[in-house]
Amino acid sequence: MRQDLTIKSKPASPKPSIVRCASCDGFGWFEDDFGGESAYCDWCAGVGYVYHRDGRDSAIPKADYEAVAEELEGLEQKRLRELGYQGAAKKPWQQQIRKDTQLGRNPYADGDT
Repeated sequence: MRQDLTIKSKPASPKPSIVRCASCDGFGWFEDDFGGESAYCDWCAGVGYVYHRDGRDSAIPKADYEAVAEELEGLEQKRLRELGYQGAAKKPWQQQIRKDTQLGRNPYADGDT
């Protein structure tokens, strides 16, 4: 009696998702707190995001940049919003970090124009 021999192939991996790089948290680079030197992240090659497929992360190849540019832009806008960016630059006297400093004073508040 002949048995039907079929080769079962492993199903193709789904399209990789793009996630924030765990190493640099989406910044794409590191800065030395003491020396001030900066360097691109080795995990994401300076992009800030990586492909995630089958439980593994890998850098996005340069050849794929054009195809994923729109998705990367959306992810970056989301990350910036999480950091508090609202889409417009604030004048120095509107920035919370400059409150109670000389730059935190509105030069136009005294009538100077």
